[in-house]
Amino acid sequence: MEFYASCPEGFESALADELKRLGLSHVRRLKGRATFEGELEEGYRACLWSRLASRVFVVLGRFEAQDADELYDSVYDIAWESIVRPGATIAITARGVTEQLRNTRFSALRAKDALCDRLAETTGRRADVDAADPDVHLLLSLRQRRASISLDLSGDPLFKRLPPAATRAGEGAHVLRPDYAALVLAQVGWTALCERELTADDYENEALPTLIDASCAGGGLLLEAVNILTDRAPGAARERWGFEGWQLHDAALWEQLLAEAREREAAARERQARIVAADIDPAARKTAERMVKSAGYKRFVDFCAAKPATVLDHAGAVAGAAVVADTTETPLSLMHDAMTLVGELRRAPELSAAPVAALTRDGLMARALHAEPARSIAVMPNNEEAALEVWPSLDHAAAAFEAATSINAEEQSTDAEDEAAASSMPEPAATLDLGDGKPLPVLIPESEQFANRLRKNARLRRKWAKREGVSCYRVYDADLPDYSAAIDLYEGCPQTPGRWLVIAEYAAPKTIDPALAQARMLDILAIAPRILDVPAEHVHAKARMRSRGGSQYGKQGAGKGGSGERANIARRRLPLIEEGGLTFAVNFDDYLDVGIFLDHRVTRNLVREHAKQARRFLNLFAYTGTATCYAADGGVEETVTVDLSNTYLDWAERNMRQNGFVGPQHHFVRDDVLAWIRDQRQTRNRWDLIFVDPPTFSNSSKMGRRTWDVQRDHVELLAGVSRLLAQGGHAIFSCNLRGFRPETRKLARAGVVLEDITAQTIPEDFARNQKVHHCYIVRRLPIEDAMAEVGFSAEEIAERTEELRNPEARKPRAAVPAHAQAGNGKPKKKKFYASKPKGK
Repeated sequence: MEFYASCPEGFESALADELKRLGLSHVRRLKGRATFEGELEEGYRACLWSRLASRVFVVLGRFEAQDADELYDSVYDIAWESIVRPGATIAITARGVTEQLRNTRFSALRAKDALCDRLAETTGRRADVDAADPDVHLLLSLRQRRASISLDLSGDPLFKRLPPAATRAGEGAHVLRPDYAALVLAQVGWTALCERELTADDYENEALPTLIDASCAGGGLLLEAVNILTDRAPGAARERWGFEGWQLHDAALWEQLLAEAREREAAARERQARIVAADIDPAARKTAERMVKSAGYKRFVDFCAAKPATVLDHAGAVAGAAVVADTTETPLSLMHDAMTLVGELRRAPELSAAPVAALTRDGLMARALHAEPARSIAVMPNNEEAALEVWPSLDHAAAAFEAATSINAEEQSTDAEDEAAASSMPEPAATLDLGDGKPLPVLIPESEQFANRLRKNARLRRKWAKREGVSCYRVYDADLPDYSAAIDLYEGCPQTPGRWLVIAEYAAPKTIDPALAQARMLDILAIAPRILDVPAEHVHAKARMRSRGGSQYGKQGAGKGGSGERANIARRRLPLIEEGGLTFAVNFDDYLDVGIFLDHRVTRNLVREHAKQARRFLNLFAYTGTATCYAADGGVEETVTVDLSNTYLDWAERNMRQNGFVGPQHHFVRDDVLAWIRDQRQTRNRWDLIFVDPPTFSNSSKMGRRTWDVQRDHVELLAGVSRLLAQGGHAIFSCNLRGFRPETRKLARAGVVLEDITAQTIPEDFARNQKVHHCYIVRRLPIEDAMAEVGFSAEEIAERTEELRNPEARKPRAAVPAHAQAGNGKPKKKKFYASKPKGK
């Protein structure tokens, strides 16, 4: 019989080696598969014992299939009555195309018709089709003029063998798929270590074969490592197989193989080995512990703190060792420490004989180990690009290096071999002395320049902040072009004491090597908390884009809020910070911005000062309502806070309540701002002071078909805002588009004038970036006065005046573009806030 085992790309070599170890013959490696030949027992053995295969197929036939008729005839000629068990349901999947068969659905349907017609002819009964859960799953492969049809012996993919707890939604960190875990472990020879017989010296020194998982993530590597240690057949617990619908299935033979597997597992109980697990991320370690416990493997795994000395202490004396790590899910803020741990373990004398294998991204692990990997395999764990990189033990690398540099070896080896051997030897790790007596390993030696600049900035900012009474401020803002990031320090108030860092990486230019930029960012994340005295768990890494459109306060990712975020925001425990005598809740986990824009510190104080002469205050695009709190603190009688997000409105209400501003005079409105302004212009509602801080861009589905672009739409916005101003009132308009250019002439034709106050609203800690935002005072004047103020000629003013007096002389109004059309077209209920408000 002809068989093949399919696998993800990158697995082929390891899979072929595994099949050979299982005793299978004529093993041949192909792209995405490995073929072998044998009897039924060999196919069963591959199903039962392969840890790397995704599925195992038996080839039923190969034939010509130039067109649909030839495909039908060739499939019909196969003796399906001796293949498909009577009453079994079937499904056929097609892959590939030929010159005439270019639709895989049609090809599968034609093959299915041929099979069913053959069964109807020979047995009098057609097979039932069950595409979702068939008893017999067939794969039709088409290439050029040839085709083959194979029966899937596996049923479900062979890698579906995680414990139930690992497959349930909401279980926390991602658990590495078992076949990927097996591939990592195969690179360090974990199976051979488990099978090693201990010597008398080993027993005397209490030395054991040892596996160290330095970044255990969700526990996937640990689960597979224990399965290998206990010699548990990966397919032993499976209850249903694809070969059960096959007429040639031999139940007695299968039971015999299962019995042998049970005997092997029982014999493996005598094995002794040690598995030590650690992770820099406490949440990932907690998930791993839960997974190991749910699988019943708690006694096999020793969890410990992610510190080199602690890990080595738990490892004890080793009789052969290996180090593995999965850093693909490690948070960016913890990545430096995770890679440093792996590097220090590899350089530890106790582990000089231990190879290292790591799932990683961007080639950063090579920088941490200061050595190029001996081999790198491109893989796709969790459907994301990554690499499995392998380094030989230092003993092996040293021997290879010595051989490659000796005179005799030089004569017998190529330059490429010399280079490969030399690359495995680690260079001395670069470290920084930060003045605390603890050398800090870094990936880039030049990071010392960044450390010096940050130390200087921190000293100056600390004195300034103390003098000004500021507790949250920017410490660093891309002062060095190569270290392009912004670092903000947040000091908690007495109710939630603590210090937090938000480190936002600016997108590097395309000319910069992404791996180099990432390495610099990791050094920033390692250096900043040490200099600024912030615990590692309070460091939050984010990514920013310069000069790009985007939501001003978009989501950072899935976040911890989840679907119940709105319900939780009012009562969720969040850090509290103080600014200007007020208290605000901040969220470092879920969003790109944390709930307060530090560059608007002066602007918010300006709102409070202007509010002292106002009775009614309106906050548009309100975000978390910080400006509303300042206005209320300034003494306004009534506030209206408008935003499109229910979550942010709840957050704004929480901030108001936190500062004691409660009551029916404070209104919170969820609406599209431009549509809401149009509605309010039809009412008597007017405000003395309006604060407008729109996002740069938004295409929220809540806006219907319209989108928002501050450069494109600010004239319409400010013209509408000006119509909501009470007599003598004014607005404060701000935006954070670096290249923003106000259309002053268009605004003047609507009777709106702007006074640029940007320079006086930039705080000292943002002084390096004078374009961090733009800020203007907005006033409404008679149109003639507004046009004259911005430089219109007398003739232009007269023409505009005539247009307003004679509507028939106006130019025809263009159709409203799609981006400016309101969401659902339904009339809005008009609310009157200024007098006797009826409540929220």
